[in-house]
Amino acid sequence: MVQKNAKLSRRNFLLTVGAGGAATAAAVVAGGKALKGTPAAGGKPGSRGYQETAHVNNYYRTAKV
Repeated sequence: MVQKNAKLSRRNFLLTVGAGGAATAAAVVAGGKALKGTPAAGGKPGSRGYQETAHVNNYYRTAKV
């Protein structure tokens, strides 16, 4: 009886892990599509993301080793 319960327990664990992985993958795919059209927090709606500005170039210049 102990072996049968152990097998069922392993099966339930593997089923749960598989279902969790599938749910995570679905959430990542759905989340990626939803975020494409939204503007960055605190950014302008027409913002194009990363931009190399004077202060960024200054940081790169001072961070060189």
